[in-house]
Amino acid sequence: MERESMEFDVVIVGAGPAGLAAACRLMQCAKASEKEVSVCVIEKGSEVGAHILSGTVFDPRAINELFPGWKEQQAPLLTSVTDDEMHFFTSSQNNKAFPYFMIPDAMRNEGNYIVSLANVCRWLAKQAEELGVEIFPGFAAQQLILEDNQVKGVITGEMGVSASGEHKTEYVPGMELKAKYTLFAEGCRGHLGKQLIEHFHLDAEANPQHYAIGLKELWEIPEAQHFQGKVVHTFGWPLSETGTMGGGFLYHVEDRQVSLGLIVDLNYTNPYVDPYQEFQRFKQHPLIRNTLINGKRLSYGARAISKGGWSSLPKMTFNGGMLIGCDAGTLDNAKIKGSHTAMKSGMLAAESVFKALQQEKQGEIPTDFIDNFKQSWLGQELYAHRNFSPLIHRYGMLAGGAINWLNMKFNNRLIPVTLKDDAPDYMTLKKAAKCIAPCYPKPDGVITFDKMSSVFLSNTNHEENQPCHLVLNDKNIPVQSNLPEYAEPAQRYCPAGVYEIVKEGGENKFVINAQNCVHCKTCDIKDPAQNITWIAPEGGGGPNYPNM
Repeated sequence: MERESMEFDVVIVGAGPAGLAAACRLMQCAKASEKEVSVCVIEKGSEVGAHILSGTVFDPRAINELFPGWKEQQAPLLTSVTDDEMHFFTSSQNNKAFPYFMIPDAMRNEGNYIVSLANVCRWLAKQAEELGVEIFPGFAAQQLILEDNQVKGVITGEMGVSASGEHKTEYVPGMELKAKYTLFAEGCRGHLGKQLIEHFHLDAEANPQHYAIGLKELWEIPEAQHFQGKVVHTFGWPLSETGTMGGGFLYHVEDRQVSLGLIVDLNYTNPYVDPYQEFQRFKQHPLIRNTLINGKRLSYGARAISKGGWSSLPKMTFNGGMLIGCDAGTLDNAKIKGSHTAMKSGMLAAESVFKALQQEKQGEIPTDFIDNFKQSWLGQELYAHRNFSPLIHRYGMLAGGAINWLNMKFNNRLIPVTLKDDAPDYMTLKKAAKCIAPCYPKPDGVITFDKMSSVFLSNTNHEENQPCHLVLNDKNIPVQSNLPEYAEPAQRYCPAGVYEIVKEGGENKFVINAQNCVHCKTCDIKDPAQNITWIAPEGGGGPNYPNM
């Protein structure tokens, strides 16, 4: 069957906040200049928003610029922050609340909104389509079109290929989507973004990117326990028991619902740490449990987060395109927010690409983008907070947090230099023999749950008879394992039970249950052998988040 081909001025990979903001801004520029620009957005999820997962406390700065009339246009920013708390969990039973003046300015949420980012993206997609953007959900960008060292588009994944690689009766080849410029907005650790960074050496002058895994649940709770607009952030227990960094959140949204989660930095050292189980322990702290008791869990999901910030940003431009949003790593870790930064990066990219198109350039690097990025509030915000993650990684949550607080109070004059953070997250694990395994209680089925019941709530579904999208680069590494020394951490760092060790013929066998995958990308990041590569499965597969 012959491969079809379509041509556009701009192809955008990913219908998240960065990709959709870029699409909308491109069309706004075209309409303002009375020019015609063809823009296509492809999305691997079954619908826009299906794979979108975030806290989210939403800073409206970017959406104010993109759609000043968003309130009249009924954007789903329904719950403004009314109460802002930060707690240090000193143990499994106790906590200390921080006075408001001690909460760093970057973490304060006055004027922000608690939202479902999935629903914000659905709204952005509607605006984009009304502006003339073509959006194709259910199509995964699988390959780059590279000619003369220039990106000229992407090829979508084949449909109807069996696990053994044979064409099934419903086989459809991938489609070529050719473009003068291609913007990659795949989110954190995008698999094509990863290839582009390597091919064009985009990270040659950057620190390694650093990551966390965010685990989230959505609950419906009794009215008496619900305080719409309340934001709670925590740090300390349970992660402090293993020296792991990160923190928790609890956000009271509308309709008696709360979103809660735990962010676990992936530079942790103990191979026995299980982020999912740490999340279940977190929910047992009285401050969290008392909010959830007699409630109903509605949804679950997990996603990796790019958190290296300014110093870990790769070069975002290359021949034929750009990396935007979390594909590049624009999240502001000091604010614990990345949606407004992702949107702004997409808007800046759109403006540079539109200018290049009007100059009839065919994939040449827009020379104005980097200067515009640095001079924008986005560049200034990321630069001002460039030492946040390195200080936390060097000195821990308490001491590093205190130094960050002082540094921000003195407008970065306390530490005017840019600190390095050179150890990739996959290199930080200690040998299992030197570590103590945490005690993870059995789930109670009321507040805490096992992984499989959680995966069920994520609505994850993959066509079973298809090639495995979790590729072992070297299948001869025994039990995946150069890794008995690390007690095979994949069976713990995966939040969806994808990886397990089973006995077969008296020997250990490494099993990949790819159907469970929620596309978090943690395995691609944390595997100490760097032997697992995540690639996009057949389009439409994966989780289906309704309101996450």
